[in-house]
Amino acid sequence: VLNGVKDITITGTCLEYGMIEGALSTEIVTNPQNPYAIAKDTLRKFLTKLQSTNSFELKWLRLFYMYGSGQSEKSILSQLDRAIQNGEEYFNMSGGEQIRDYLDVKEVVQLILNASIKKPNGVYNICSGNPISIKQLVENYLTTNNKKIKLNLGFYSYPDYEPMNFWGIK
Repeated sequence: VLNGVKDITITGTCLEYGMIEGALSTEIVTNPQNPYAIAKDTLRKFLTKLQSTNSFELKWLRLFYMYGSGQSEKSILSQLDRAIQNGEEYFNMSGGEQIRDYLDVKEVVQLILNASIKKPNGVYNICSGNPISIKQLVENYLTTNNKKIKLNLGFYSYPDYEPMNFWGIK
C-alpha cells in the first residue's frame, strides 16, 4: 500500500468468527479463539485502519472448508482416501455430527478470482451457504466415488477449538 498498491485481496478464515454456532454472516463481530484466526483477524483490522489514511480497495475473503485436488493430507477426505488405499477395514473419525460448510477447491478458486476482480471493498464469506454434517460429507464422497469402507464413528472426540455447528452465509 505504501508503495502504491491500490487493490488488495486477502484470504482470511471462517475461524475468525470464534465459537459462534449457526449461520455466519460477515456482519457478525469477530472473536477468534486460536492463534491462526487471531493473526488473520489482526491483519484485517490493521489493513482496515490503514485505509483511513491510505486510499486502496481491500477485499477480505473468509474461507470456509474446502476439498479437492491439492488438499492438506490432514483433511478428512485425504485421510479417508489414505485409509482406503491402505486397505483398512475401518475409517476412524469423530461422531460426524459437526455441521460445516464445504466447497470444491475449484469453486473456491473461481469465487476468489471473481471477488478480487468484481467485488467492491469489503468482507466476504467464501462458502457454499449449505450446511452439511461431516458424516454426510464422508458418506457422499464414498457414494460419489464408488468407494467402500466402514466408518468407525466416535473414535475421535470433537475438537474444542471450533463450534459444533457453523456454516457461511454468502
